[in-house]
Amino acid sequence: MRHKIRKGDTVEVVTGKGADKGKRGEVIKVLPKKSSLVIQKLNLRKKHQRAVQTQGRQINPGIIEFEAPLHISNVMLVCPKCGKPARVGLSRDDEGSHRICKNCGKQID
Repeated sequence: MRHKIRKGDTVEVVTGKGADKGKRGEVIKVLPKKSSLVIQKLNLRKKHQRAVQTQGRQINPGIIEFEAPLHISNVMLVCPKCGKPARVGLSRDDEGSHRICKNCGKQID
């Protein structure tokens, strides 16, 4: 199934972890097989990394902070026209299909 949220879109976290709920961020990566996406500076996790040497390069040890994937059902696309989180519809015409904001009815892309 094709998802209506793409890389570069601004989204708002609607449900989920209390600290990230209500925050907005830009989509860095979309993982369609897992139905999840990675949002910049949201859903941060810490990983304890040990020193590893691969192909002559050394990876530094320490605590690494990274963005973990978030399920696509927990976020809503923010309409660039009205600035509110909105459901997304599709409209087809001669030029192809376009995403449409369900709040204001304007074309997203």
